[in-house]
Amino acid sequence: MTRGKFIALEGGEGTGKSTQARMLADALDSHGFEVVLTREPGGTEGAEAIRSLLLAPPGNGWSTRAEALLFAAARSDHVENLIRPALDKGGWVISDRFLDSSRAYQGGAGGIGDEAVLALHEIGSKGLRPDLAILIDVDPTEIARRLEQRDAGVSDAIGGRDGEYHSTVARTFRELAAKEPHLFVTVDGSGTPGQVHERVVATLSKWLEFRS
Repeated sequence: MTRGKFIALEGGEGTGKSTQARMLADALDSHGFEVVLTREPGGTEGAEAIRSLLLAPPGNGWSTRAEALLFAAARSDHVENLIRPALDKGGWVISDRFLDSSRAYQGGAGGIGDEAVLALHEIGSKGLRPDLAILIDVDPTEIARRLEQRDAGVSDAIGGRDGEYHSTVARTFRELAAKEPHLFVTVDGSGTPGQVHERVVATLSKWLEFRS
């Protein structure tokens, strides 16, 4: 059986990647593909339990090192129990975030470094990478407007961090995409969700014959 395809939608807060992940999964499903839509942290029972700990941490919250370990543990369970089995059956896995979010958030903005995040990923998930990471890139002013509309001043422990942190996240994503063009494609996230979706589908033209 031919191995399936693994696509990760990446980007900072308010870029619309969750919407685009859902739209891409729906488009693939409507054209007869076997699709698994998932997210990080999460996707499996164990990983969802860790998600709760990460986004609503106990006490004073986690250190960056502890946070990175928790993300790696959640991802390990996610890969072993959902992603690899789906790919082995020939399905398409569409994930709202994957490894590169840890590289941008904990590695870049958190300061533990890219090598540490990649080492944890090698241990926990045997180094699995998506066939393609689609980075949704949006102007910071537009992101601020979207977050105000979406969150109304209420956010989770990671989304609620300060502007400098999130600026570093965005910069790290761009640096990763520039450094690894064989693994990343950057999509302009401005405009309507439908317009962005068309751009996302266009990036998969080597595997897909349809447009939606």
